[in-house]
Order: sequence, then structure tokens, then C-alpha cells
Amino acid sequence: MSAQHDATHDVDLFVIGGGSGGVRAARIAAGYGAKVMLAEESRVGGTCVIRGCVPKKLYVLASRFGDDMGDAAGFGWDVEPPSFDFSILKTQKDREIDRLEKAYRANLAKSNVEIVNSRAVLTGPHTVSLLATQQTVSAKRILIATGARPFFPDDVPGIDQAESSDDFFEWEQLPRSVVIVGAGYIGVEFACLLQRLGVKVTLVIRRDKVLPRFDEDLRAALTQSMIAQGIVIKTMTSVARIEGARGRLVVALQDGTSLACERVLYATGRLPNVQGLGLEAAGVITGRNNAISVDADSATNIPSIHAVGDVTDRVTLTPVAIREGHAYADTYFGNKPVRASHDMIATAVFSTPELGTVGLTETEARERYPNVVIYRTDFRPMKATLSGRSDRVLMKLVVDGDTDKMLGVHILGEASGEMIQCLGIAMRMGATKQDFDLTMAVHPTAAEELVTMRTPYQPN
Repeated sequence: MSAQHDATHDVDLFVIGGGSGGVRAARIAAGYGAKVMLAEESRVGGTCVIRGCVPKKLYVLASRFGDDMGDAAGFGWDVEPPSFDFSILKTQKDREIDRLEKAYRANLAKSNVEIVNSRAVLTGPHTVSLLATQQTVSAKRILIATGARPFFPDDVPGIDQAESSDDFFEWEQLPRSVVIVGAGYIGVEFACLLQRLGVKVTLVIRRDKVLPRFDEDLRAALTQSMIAQGIVIKTMTSVARIEGARGRLVVALQDGTSLACERVLYATGRLPNVQGLGLEAAGVITGRNNAISVDADSATNIPSIHAVGDVTDRVTLTPVAIREGHAYADTYFGNKPVRASHDMIATAVFSTPELGTVGLTETEARERYPNVVIYRTDFRPMKATLSGRSDRVLMKLVVDGDTDKMLGVHILGEASGEMIQCLGIAMRMGATKQDFDLTMAVHPTAAEELVTMRTPYQPN
């Protein structure tokens, strides 16, 4: 069933924000026949495409080629001493991001979505002001998809010398040394890629291991791997102050030590991007971290206004924002009510080694189920047997011992992100340990270990 344009408003749907969630919602709603306008004050594509997942993955891939060339010698290749030119990588990355933004704009245009290059501010439940043109647009429905912005603590003297992940992708050259603050996705990924590109990296974290909220075994293994690679990890501390100027900085820590470096990169999280959005004028309620409060249908307290993606601070992952935006458009413009499920979300951390996970950690499972059985394997991958590298792969299955249902799968090692995407399907379908056991192995692969673990793990 196609949506019919409501002539009492200028548009049927006004989307604020041209990131992953907003673009998907706009295109799907327009496909149902809705008249859609989308406002974006910066570049279309949002954090993920412009200054997040996509350029990050390109840099991660670049950082791994040095290892690949080193490994090749063990397989008979005569590899000349490699050299790396960051300016070429930066140019290539910028070219690809430009291409992707043009593609996003073209796809919106093909879907008959009107794009407005302007900041948009709510002025009421059905009205939006475009600051660039001083135009007011009335809409039957409004979708807020403005994402999130980097967080900087305001109680750290000298914090103005620190930079965010947004800034990182504009660097024209690499520093000789960097202090990265933060134990999450961004901090860990940037630490690994920069170290491999020749930068002296120190990671400052408040906890004893990286990646809080991930499975403890994988956290410990990745932390040790990063240290073995040459990354200095300062645990159980935080930044007291930053002195000097970029190029010659000194980071004083709460534990009394100090670190000299050229640049400081903060990766301590992001906050919902709601500043100056006009939420008060429209009567929209916010909650923790000023995130827009929504229900399971992404509805705010104002019936005509919804919100999706990081601005709601539910699960801050690009695929989640896309699914939420798609579900919103299906429900309100396609007459196909559907909700985005936030359960059993597969995710990957593009550290080196890579980490992939879906479902409950062992700790979470033991808190919810009385009889949890763990299957675990730790082995040297085939590639390392000839390359001579000390790489290891860790795989862990978390099982409900009473029902045999798989509760969680956790992998640390090459191609974990690719594996966990496929495993996410099986987990969503309610796979059991027996389903894994009855699945034929693909040999020789690292992934075959997932279906050949037979003996429950007993820690020493």
C-alpha cells in the first residue's frame, strides 16, 4: 500500500540528518509514495561514511599490509623492504569518501527525496526551520536522525589540545607518537592501526583491560596481544591535564606519571547530537545523556516526531540505525508495522587481531541462567605456522546446559568480523550446540573449530 501525500503539509516526512538511519528512512518512505525532504548541514552519509566506519576500515586494511608483506617471506616470496606513504592513503581515502557521498546523494535523488543543505531546527510538532534559507517547512511527520558527537571531558585542563576521531581523519601526516584515551571500539581500533603504521602508541584506560562489556576471555587476550605488538597500555588511570601544544604535548595522568607525545586523541565515547535542535520548542523529552527518549517504535512523546540511531543512545551501531530507520518507514508509510529488534546483535571490533561477538558474554549468561556450559579453543592459525608470527585464534561458545541453546559466540582472530556476521543468522534462529555439532566442518579453515568443539572447557 502506497502512502498518499497529505496536502495539508508541505511534506509527508521531514528527516533531520543525512546519516545512515535518516537516509534509509527517507528512501524507503519515498518508495512508498511519501513526499520526503531531508536536511543535512554537513556531508550526506553521516559519521559512518564520512568520518567513521568506512574510512576507519580503509585505514585498518592499510595498516595490515606491513604484516602481510612480512609474512610472505615465510611462504617463499622475496619481498623488498616495504615503505609506506600516508599522504597516498589519505588521498585515496578522501577520493573514496567523495565517491560514496555522491552515491548517497544520487540514490536519494533517484528515490525522489529532496535534499536541503542546511541546518534544520524544530519549531513545533509539525514545523521545521531551515537556517540556510530562513524557510519554514511543515511536515506531517518528522524524523530526527542527527547521530552523535565526540565527547570531551570539561574538567581536564588543556583538553582543547586533544582531538577526536572526527579530527583524526583530517590528519595530513602521521605523528611520531600519540596518546589515545579510551578503551572502547575507537580507542582500540585506532591504537592497533596507528601502531602498525609506525606511530608510537600509548593507550590510557580506566580499567584493567580494553573493551568493557565484552567477554572477559577475549578482553584479556586482546589486551595481551596489543601489548605484545608494542602498544603501551596504561591501565586503571585517566588524564589529569594536558600541557603544551600539538607537536610537543605532555599528558599528566592521575597515577602521577606523565607521557610526552605529539598528539592526544580522545575516544571516550560520543553524546547524542541534540544541541540547538529545538527539542524544547517541539516539546520533545530527553533522557540520559540528553538522548531523545523513544519507545520500541522509535516514537517520542510527541506523536508526529520520531527518532532513530545514535541520537536515541540505544545501541550505537550503524546497522542498528539503518534497521531502525527502515522499520520506521515500513510502519508509518508502508502499512507494514515492524520493530527493529535490539536482541542478538552481532558486532565486530576491527582491532588487529579482529574481534567478533554475538549474544551473551559468559558473565552475562551466568547471571541469567543456572547451568552455563563453556566451550573454548585457543590455537595457532595455519598462516602463522609458516610466517613464524605468534598469532593465536581464540573461540568461545556459551551454551545453556539445560536447553542446549547457544547463548553467545565470541571470536578473536583474523576474519572474525566476517565469521560473526554469518553466525549472527544462526543465533537469531535459535541455534543449539547440537546444531553446531551436526554441521559439517569446512577444512582446513579456522572457522571449522566452531563446529568441532566437543569437550566443555574447564579452567585450570
